[in-house]
Amino acid sequence: MHNREQMQCDVLVIGSGASGLAAAVTAAELGLDVIVAEKEPTFGGTSAWSGGWLWIPRNPLAVDDGIVEDPEQARIYLRNELHSDVLDPRVEVFLEQGPNMVEFFQRHTEVQFFSGSKMPDFHASEGFAKGARSVCAQPFDGRQLGPWIKQLRRPLDIISLGGMGIAGGVELNHFLNARQSAKSMLYAGKRLLRHARDLLRHGRGMHLVNGNALVARLLKSAVDRKVRLLTDTPVRALLREGERVVGAHVERAAGLLEIHARRGVVLACGGFPHDQQRIARQFAHAPNGTEHLSAAPKGNTGDGLRLGESVGARIAPDMLHAAAWAPVSRVPRGDGGFSGFPHLMERAKPGFIAVRRDGRRFVNEADSYHDYMCALFDATGPGETPVSWLICDHRAQRRYGLGWSKPFPFPTASYVRSGYLFKDATLAGLARQCAIDAPQLEATVSTFNQHAEKGCDPLFHRGESLYNKAQGEVLHGPNPSLGSLGKGPFYAVKLVPGSLGTFAGLNTDACARVLNEHDAPIPGLFAVGNDMNSIMNGYYPSGGITLGPGMTFGYIAGRMLAGQLEHAKEN
Repeated sequence: MHNREQMQCDVLVIGSGASGLAAAVTAAELGLDVIVAEKEPTFGGTSAWSGGWLWIPRNPLAVDDGIVEDPEQARIYLRNELHSDVLDPRVEVFLEQGPNMVEFFQRHTEVQFFSGSKMPDFHASEGFAKGARSVCAQPFDGRQLGPWIKQLRRPLDIISLGGMGIAGGVELNHFLNARQSAKSMLYAGKRLLRHARDLLRHGRGMHLVNGNALVARLLKSAVDRKVRLLTDTPVRALLREGERVVGAHVERAAGLLEIHARRGVVLACGGFPHDQQRIARQFAHAPNGTEHLSAAPKGNTGDGLRLGESVGARIAPDMLHAAAWAPVSRVPRGDGGFSGFPHLMERAKPGFIAVRRDGRRFVNEADSYHDYMCALFDATGPGETPVSWLICDHRAQRRYGLGWSKPFPFPTASYVRSGYLFKDATLAGLARQCAIDAPQLEATVSTFNQHAEKGCDPLFHRGESLYNKAQGEVLHGPNPSLGSLGKGPFYAVKLVPGSLGTFAGLNTDACARVLNEHDAPIPGLFAVGNDMNSIMNGYYPSGGITLGPGMTFGYIAGRMLAGQLEHAKEN
């Protein structure tokens, strides 16, 4: 034991998603010596695959746009959404410190945002906003990372276009409308040419967007501040002196290493989306732990939660939902396994519907991914498997794609051969392939089409909310989210329960300090991101409610460790 190699630092951050890197960069900016230990070969975790949006009410970019919101409005919205008259103290601190976090990173680091002025909250309950509560990282030139670009997690291959990330909003619309608009075709052509050039010169895309840009900007900020960044470094145990956490035992290629952290340790390991044992205990639809297909990276196996529990921390037992549910389709991999394709975008476009095996719709398809899955769980009877089918016509598939199957000009034959995509000239034929009630599916589509042509959905009110409209097709009328399923061939993919990440995490206080069974802080131990119990208590009120609080509490943890924040409510 005494011969084991040792390293010293002020702060050890375990995990390298946006929340952990936010803690690392904040602490380093405030003068501390920081080490980040990442068990994977690349940095970025789930954040590097994400859309990169942060929900931060009253953020400075909105203020710069002239949108100055009454502080009480976000509180009203959250009280309604979280079904609580009294907000968790952590929510109050998040609302107060979130704008400070954005200001800190904008002013002092490479992390620069743009404003989501047209991104509405998910639900039109009292206090909701039509936009301006969201920010997203600005695109980033990966060449600025130098050799570190090789250790940045690449965009999720099954979603990206040949490894090229496509930003949501304006850029995505250019790609979807390239056949309809000369301007869009020119834009898409230039992006594809630049990507091809980057592949030849660098072996990967260098125009980084979404969560990949966010992590790259944080990584550049960490490198600039001399943060020591370790990959392939799983943490095996926490080190303690008495009750205080003072570091960790980590595993390196050369053997075991002790890292001693004078100020403290931050757990940022990304929750437990691939921890089958904990899934079996927490997810009602996955009693064996294997019936759930998360879109998060496979390395997110609950390390942070186990490390916290090993020193007396507790996992929140009373979450409404233990994860950020999302419908995913099973994409076959070369090794015989499957990856989860998260269906976040096309469900809201004209020409799509979702049904269960009985051939009936069960949900407003254009609502959020989390709401979609909640509706599926509610519609699934005892003993049934929660499965649905996303169906579209030929025009919609060619325009928007369907899951892993790309839109025009990519052919569909390979997706059909692999068993991923189902295709038939008629709805009845498609139904028979998918074991869906064929007469009922035909009746469902007929009724849906009649109403869609008029721009209405009496059954589920699809396309009525601002969020539905924003997710739809801006060029389509009379309702951006509603269009009939016209001429065949028709296509379907099978959607199964999945998630973008988990909500249930370690109990913490408003300073991100991990609490023991007596609700007292465990000295020297912090948790952020999905290792921290979600401040939304299992609800999902808006896009960005993972990264927004994640980076905010990373910033708070960094300031606490630097002695700059005696109490999180101080500025």
